[in-house]
Amino acid sequence: MKILQINSSVNTTSTGRIAEEIGQALQKQGHESFIASKKVGPGGSTSNLIHLGNKYDEYAHALKTRLFDRHGFGSKRTTQAFLRKLKEISPDVIGLHNLHGYYLNVEGLFNYLKEVQKPVVWTLHDCWPFTGHCSFFDYVSCEKWKTECRNCPLSDKYPASWFMDQSRRNFYHKKKLFNGIQDLTIITPSQWLATLVKQSFLGGYAVEVINNGIDLEKFWPTNADNINNRYNLFGKKVLLGVASVWDRRKGLKYFLELSKKLDDSFKIILVGLPEVEINRLPENIIGIQRTESLEELVSFYSVADVFVNPTLVDNFPTTNLEALACGTPVITFDTGGSPESIDEDTGMVVEKGNLKKLLEAIKVVCSKSERYREACRNRAITHYDKKERYYDYVNLYEKTLVKKHALK
Repeated sequence: MKILQINSSVNTTSTGRIAEEIGQALQKQGHESFIASKKVGPGGSTSNLIHLGNKYDEYAHALKTRLFDRHGFGSKRTTQAFLRKLKEISPDVIGLHNLHGYYLNVEGLFNYLKEVQKPVVWTLHDCWPFTGHCSFFDYVSCEKWKTECRNCPLSDKYPASWFMDQSRRNFYHKKKLFNGIQDLTIITPSQWLATLVKQSFLGGYAVEVINNGIDLEKFWPTNADNINNRYNLFGKKVLLGVASVWDRRKGLKYFLELSKKLDDSFKIILVGLPEVEINRLPENIIGIQRTESLEELVSFYSVADVFVNPTLVDNFPTTNLEALACGTPVITFDTGGSPESIDEDTGMVVEKGNLKKLLEAIKVVCSKSERYREACRNRAITHYDKKERYYDYVNLYEKTLVKKHALK
């Protein structure tokens, strides 16, 4: 079987690692894996790579987005060249991931998919495929995407438009383009997103949930005395937050508020902050720049009494899974699919934005954090082993192809 996946990145960022590891799972089963992407991580890829676009194309696509609010409709030449290569490869199944990111023309791609009618498996990592502009809308409580996007409240957010609001035009253009594929299955990492898809203009397609997975051999409870010694944490209750970008959506302001309300027996560690932000932190917050050391990251998870995720926008956060695998309970806001990763034995869910309830939950969990650890690790083993989750994809690809041949 020959599988080609398309994503904005490969083997870097969360979606890029998912695409890479699905490719590896396919290869281990004897299948041929191709990945088309604009960005490749420093570790490269074991799959056959197809590079999409260049800096000039990316800047031109970004300019079209900023000036005309037409994200996903640039990169025509890049996409035409890619489609010629795609015809040569002639994969049995095409796997789609993030199609936004200033690198692909969705009109050219979907016209091709309708022409060739290959089986398609589309993994949604956010809501962009069924909105007229944004990738997430729940933190502004917008439901226009159910009927007709217009007057977008997030037009200045990713993918930002400086002057125009073309959300209505984009909504109907996407609705027409993305429907009409004979054999397309949508995958979502969370039940939350699956429910949204069913309510959207993509609701006519089959939808299945495959949770994200993590490497349980790398993320596991480890001795963190090095972190305890380095930051003098002995005797402290440690709250951990991890993000690749600490913007408003990731809830940095809630950690700053917590730092004012927690006494000296608590310490907050935030991983992923830029140096300028670290210099502005209060004394009871330890700021850490983004680490490329997986071993160090695992030590931070392991030293923590609780992983706090006050996210305001999320699908199915991998950080929650990493914390669980390291035996650390999770407290999260009731945001998107984030609560789905835990149960009452492995953490607590707090009403979004409720600082008082968040503080109460932290004190409850920290008072008995050792009791959670075994259940956290077991939940990760049972539900989030990446080997099993990525073989779910392999099985789906195989099932899709069998179904196609049966219909001939």
